[in-house]
Amino acid sequence: MRNTDHDTFAEPVNTGGGATFNKLRLAHSRDCTSVGIDVLRQTTIAKPITMNGIGLHKGTLVRLVLTPADANTGIVFRRTDLDTTDRSITDIPARYDSVIDATMCTTIGNAAGTKVATIEHLMAAVSALQIDNLLIEVDAEEVPVMDGSSDAFIALLDQAGQKTLGSPRRYIRVLEPISVEDGLRRGTLHPCDEGLRIELSIDFDNKVIGKQDLALTISPDSFRRELSRSRTFGFLKDVEMLRSLGLAKGATLENAVVLDGDKVLNDDGLRSPDEFVRHKTLDAVGDLALAGGPILGCYSASRAGHAFNNQVLHALFANPDSWEYVTCDEPVDVIADVPRMMVSAD
Repeated sequence: MRNTDHDTFAEPVNTGGGATFNKLRLAHSRDCTSVGIDVLRQTTIAKPITMNGIGLHKGTLVRLVLTPADANTGIVFRRTDLDTTDRSITDIPARYDSVIDATMCTTIGNAAGTKVATIEHLMAAVSALQIDNLLIEVDAEEVPVMDGSSDAFIALLDQAGQKTLGSPRRYIRVLEPISVEDGLRRGTLHPCDEGLRIELSIDFDNKVIGKQDLALTISPDSFRRELSRSRTFGFLKDVEMLRSLGLAKGATLENAVVLDGDKVLNDDGLRSPDEFVRHKTLDAVGDLALAGGPILGCYSASRAGHAFNNQVLHALFANPDSWEYVTCDEPVDVIADVPRMMVSAD
C-alpha cells in the first residue's frame, strides 16, 4: 500500500509535549476497506438538538445542546453558564491532552481553568456514530448522566440526523504496538485492519462481576447492539467515600447499577450478565475518542479505567513512528478515470 515515488505532506501535530511532525497519507479508495476505513468524508449533525438531565457527580440539573460544526472543527465542549463570550475561557477541545482528571470519570479542561466532567458516555456515542465535528454546549460542570449508559445520547444523535461535509475524514492508523503497564493494569494499542477493535477484560473480587471478557469491532451497529445500553456501576459501600470527595451526588438506581456485596440493588437487575465489561468497553470507546480522530487499530487491555485509557493515548502520540494520519479519496466507481496516488510516511 505504500508508494515512495510521490510527494508527502507534513503538518504539525500537538502531542501534548510540544509540536512534532507526522505525515499525512492519501490511500487509494480500493485500499480503504482493507485498513478498516468505511467513511470517506467528515460528518456533523444535521440540526441542533437539546436535552436536560442530572449530573452524576454534582447532582445538578444540566442543559445539553448539540450544534452542527464545520469541517475540521472536531468535537468542542462549550460552557454556556460562564459570564463571558471569550472562547479561550468557554471552549475545551475534546482531546486526550485536555484531560485534567480521570477520577471516576473523564474530565477535560483548558488553560483558563474551565472544565467539563463525565464526558465519556456522550463521547462514546458521538464516536461510535462516526460524527467528527460537533459543538457541545453545557450550562454546568458536567454532562448529564441520563440512565448511566449511552442509550439516550444515541437517541438524541439519531434525532439530530447526520450531514456529510466536503473535507476528507482523517483517520489515525496505528503502525506499531504501543504497550503501557501500571500496576495490575495492562494495555496495548496495536495494528489491525478492522477499524477500531477493543478487547477488554476486567477482574473484580465480587461474585456478581468476577472475571469478564469482551472483544468487539466498533461500528454504529455493534455499538448500538452490544454496548450502548450498558450502565455505569458502583458499590454501595463506596457511596459515602465518593460523596465526601464531591462525587456521586447524583447517583441513583435510575442511573447506575449499584451492588451491595454480591447483590444487585436495582429492581430491574442487569441488562446482560456481562453488563460490567460491556460498560467498561463503552467507557474505552469514549476515552479513545479523545485521540482527535477515529483510530484504526486494536486496543487490548486488562483492568483498564479512564486514567489508564488516557495514558495509552499519551504513549501513542509520544511516539510519532507508531502512528500516521490516513485519509481516503473518492470511491473508484465515481471518478475511476482520475489517477490516484498514495501519500506515505516513508
